[in-house]
Amino acid sequence: MKKKDYEAELEPLQIELVKMQAWARSSGARICVIFEGRDSAGKGGSIGAVAQNLNPRGAPVVALSRPTEREAGQWYFQRYVEHLPGRGEIALFDRSWYNRGVVEPVMGFCTPEQTEAFLRAVPGFERMLTEDGMILFKFWLTMSRAAQLQRFLERESDPLKQWKLSPVDVGGLSKWDDTTRAAEEMLRRTHRPPLAPWWVVNAEDQRRARLQIIRTLLSGLPYGNKDAAVVGEADPRLIAHPAP
Repeated sequence: MKKKDYEAELEPLQIELVKMQAWARSSGARICVIFEGRDSAGKGGSIGAVAQNLNPRGAPVVALSRPTEREAGQWYFQRYVEHLPGRGEIALFDRSWYNRGVVEPVMGFCTPEQTEAFLRAVPGFERMLTEDGMILFKFWLTMSRAAQLQRFLERESDPLKQWKLSPVDVGGLSKWDDTTRAAEEMLRRTHRPPLAPWWVVNAEDQRRARLQIIRTLLSGLPYGNKDAAVVGEADPRLIAHPAP
């Protein structure tokens, strides 16, 4: 998608996001948005597009580093609970508790037993959140193997983007099939509509993906004065629930 066309569609959607945040503040809504996906699929850029014009005090981006020794000995979900949104807030998670569903098992950072325990526990954990009134969105961004390799090469050659290329990214290049299997299993077992569904995003074209994510967010929230013509409908060819 050309940058000019993308920006022309993005600006009115960001105005809608600002209206949505005002509604969240006034209504006390608690909105938790999880961004997961393959390495280099565009999680950070998507979060940036959502957060760009929001008040950061009420829409923090949560990107946790590796757990400390103390955190590693806690209940697995404990360190994430601290960052869940309060009244009137929108929390944007750049990776989340779903690390244990894909990244950790694929890279050997946890045992199969720990992953299985997580997959059994997470539906109940999210049920507690949503039954308490939290609004939960979960996005899984994916793209082709060729597109991932191309993005890694671009990062490697760009001094402004080299920091994005972590050892986990490099190691994951050889684990494409393992990531696919882990992601499919995670999506199958933790897709819980209508309160905790996954949305699988085709991020081959990152600009189109960002627009689809924003439209899905706005469509799923009952804020006032919504401009339906601007929000429109997400394209099911680019964003949809996972296959059963």
